[in-house]
Amino acid sequence: MQGVIPFEPDVAAWEAWRPEEIARRLAGVQAPWYIAGGWAIDLFLGKQHREHEDLEIAAPHARFGDIVAALPDLDFFVVGDGLAWPMNEAGEMFDAHHQTWARDRSNKRWRLDLFREPADGDIWISRRDERIRLPYSQLIERTAGWIPYGRPEVILLFKAKASRPKDEDDFATVLPRLDTRARTWLREALSLIQPDHPWITTLQEGTRDDSGDGPSNNRAASGLSGMSQKG
Repeated sequence: MQGVIPFEPDVAAWEAWRPEEIARRLAGVQAPWYIAGGWAIDLFLGKQHREHEDLEIAAPHARFGDIVAALPDLDFFVVGDGLAWPMNEAGEMFDAHHQTWARDRSNKRWRLDLFREPADGDIWISRRDERIRLPYSQLIERTAGWIPYGRPEVILLFKAKASRPKDEDDFATVLPRLDTRARTWLREALSLIQPDHPWITTLQEGTRDDSGDGPSNNRAASGLSGMSQKG
């Protein structure tokens, strides 16, 4: 859309909701959605191990409207390359960028960052490589309070791209809690998209003792059985 001037969003204006709040507000939404990013790691661990400056959730691109309809007090902005466009004026930027920041209309505070992800019906497709696919029934885990969150190995797959200090901290913290199947899934997914990533070597070094204490992801698909090999 011509004539729309993007702006630099004020990152200091973040006052993100907690996962409990967005879960309450989206309780009636039928579209598959889940907590992503660092909060997903903490929901898996069962405790908050570090501070979070934002709240990230993910949903199918085609079901984005379901999320928007459930949050009438928020304004949505497409965000990418350090710029933001009002959603209704984003034009081609809507498909060019997957992030959508939501701002509280009453106080102009950013509440959440919604990732619009590719999907094929009930199948989640990684936006980094379409060969990596999972049924939403396997991708999404839930807390005892029924808050949906992404499997930690899938969350770490996206964190591996930037490998910021907080991503390295999340990897080191969650790794001892991953079972063999989850480690294998992450290792093989990384081998597809970042074959030289240092986490691959770490994941190859030993396997988790499934008799140990702490949560594990027992529904993780073993290796590439959780992926679709296309082409």
